[in-house]
Amino acid sequence: MNRRKEIMKKRTMTEETAITESRQEETARLKDLGAFVQEEEGMGTVEIILIIVVLISLVMIFKTQLRSLVNRVFQKITQDSNTIMS
Repeated sequence: MNRRKEIMKKRTMTEETAITESRQEETARLKDLGAFVQEEEGMGTVEIILIIVVLISLVMIFKTQLRSLVNRVFQKITQDSNTIMS
């Protein structure tokens, strides 16, 4: 009977050790995640300048298409407002 109790006690201790190690690993992962989140500082000046350069380049490339689109939209607005006013 004592032998059985010893085996059960060892098994319980092994399970508790495994649970403890699992919790420690999870805690370490959460700390790593927290460090990663704190490390990210947001957008810097270089990123903002690059975004502006890309936007300006797109406007220059599609300048005529954009102008045409804006003119059509304003013509449609003018026509629709004229029908409402009359």
